[in-house]
Amino acid sequence: MDLNSQQPDRDFHGAIIDEDGREIPITEDMIQRACQRLEQHWHYPTPQFHRAQKAGA
Repeated sequence: MDLNSQQPDRDFHGAIIDEDGREIPITEDMIQRACQRLEQHWHYPTPQFHRAQKAGA
């Protein structure tokens, strides 16, 4: 992707920058995998967490 071009790329929605400074387009597959990982590792907060949050506020 040429960031200096006058014509915007209408199909471009976002990118990440890798450790070498290259732009890697964010794909639907990347989003789907990230969502699956969140679903696998997410735990709802416990009642103790809520009480601690209120006490610390």
